[in-house]
Amino acid sequence: MTGSRRYFGNIRRRESGRYQARYRAPDGRLLAAPHTFARRADAARWLMLKEAEIHRGDWVDPDQAAESFGNYAERWLQDRVLKIRTRELYAGLLRNHLYPAFRTQRLADIDEGAVRRWRRERLEAGKVAARQFGPVTVAKAYRLLHAILETASDDRLIKRNPCRIDGGGKEESAEREVVSVPAVFAVASAVPVRYRALVLLATFGSLRWGELVGLRRENVDLEARVVRVIETTAELDSGGLVPETPKSSAGRRTVSFPAELVPELRSHLDQFAAAGERGLVFTGPKGAPLRRSNFRLIWNAATAKAGVHGLHFHDLRHVGGTLAATTGASLKELMARLGHSSTRAALIYQHATRDRDEAIAKALGGLMQQVNSGVIDQAESDT
Repeated sequence: MTGSRRYFGNIRRRESGRYQARYRAPDGRLLAAPHTFARRADAARWLMLKEAEIHRGDWVDPDQAAESFGNYAERWLQDRVLKIRTRELYAGLLRNHLYPAFRTQRLADIDEGAVRRWRRERLEAGKVAARQFGPVTVAKAYRLLHAILETASDDRLIKRNPCRIDGGGKEESAEREVVSVPAVFAVASAVPVRYRALVLLATFGSLRWGELVGLRRENVDLEARVVRVIETTAELDSGGLVPETPKSSAGRRTVSFPAELVPELRSHLDQFAAAGERGLVFTGPKGAPLRRSNFRLIWNAATAKAGVHGLHFHDLRHVGGTLAATTGASLKELMARLGHSSTRAALIYQHATRDRDEAIAKALGGLMQQVNSGVIDQAESDT
């Protein structure tokens, strides 16, 4: 008596002489292999691998995996609760950097090689003078690609995320030079007087542009010498201004400022701030909210007059963070003051203290060299 064995799926020979393999998906649908096989054994082997995928939980629905990256990315973006500026950033990265390469590709067809080629081509394109992006932008685009495909993997549309480049999403911007405090005051004196307090508070309060533009009278306490950061203003690519809340819970904070800044802020509030508790602290000459695009001309003229060409407004926050680090502030204190939720961002402000510590170590090394060479012993014997 011969026994019978039940195999997973079924194999049939086509009129062409090749073999077709079919199997039942976990949801009961009858699915066929994407191609036929020259030998029955090859078709059987394919079915065995497909059965193992289902048992391991690695099975990917071939119909869903056929979805294009562009369609999936659009749904991915729509499904997320994002700040307006973040949504604009992602949309721009998709439009300018990811869609040209991947928009029409099936999710299942994006492999590690395709990702590596895309990144190399973007980095090379960024070196062309006419291009307005560099390695930092490519790193942002890579992180977005990684996030989208990671979700696709979680949704079982692809077996695994093909973004596997070590350091591919790491931003390595050249560290901005920290200008001196006298240079900051030179810029503060060069801008129109209505913007002097803006420059000083950006520096000695380590505040972002959006936090300053969205600051209201009720959130400035001159007696306690603090600013409460609970609102910001986002300037869209279209030019519109949108009130927002800080990007993270860490961004919602209370920041102390030096007592020496109180007279500057009191004078500013009396002369230039909008009326009422909800009035904006910093406005334009006609009382309208400040726009970065309009302020840029004023800023460029002031930095040129002060002799600090190339200084960005955001560099003032960097100066303030660095000054805070030199006072001996801990990493946790810097994170709280600057509104950072990660240590990576706050660590850059500790470079001044690290530089000083390295200088001390270098001096100690010099003493060691003198001892080793006998200079110190000789000097002591001479005395």
